[in-house]
Amino acid sequence: MQLFLFYVLLMLMYVVRIYSGIVVIYCLLTWIPEAMGSKLGRFVAKLVEPFLEIFDRFIPAIGGIGISAIAAFFVLYLVERGIGLLAQLLVGM
Repeated sequence: MQLFLFYVLLMLMYVVRIYSGIVVIYCLLTWIPEAMGSKLGRFVAKLVEPFLEIFDRFIPAIGGIGISAIAAFFVLYLVERGIGLLAQLLVGM
């Protein structure tokens, strides 16, 4: 059972990493003028914008540049580290 939970936590860690990569792709697509109108841009926006809106409520844009993605990366990093710590504790049992 512990091994199963370890692998579940490991998969969750990978999901968080992949989502972090999708946030990076979103940030890059916002810099390209026509990219957000493409199918890829719309798909990535549907995945990322609800998460970034949480941070947009509390962190205003500075000079027209949104920095909510930085806070999102920090939160995703903390979640990934927390899951990794839980997995290490589980293996140590």
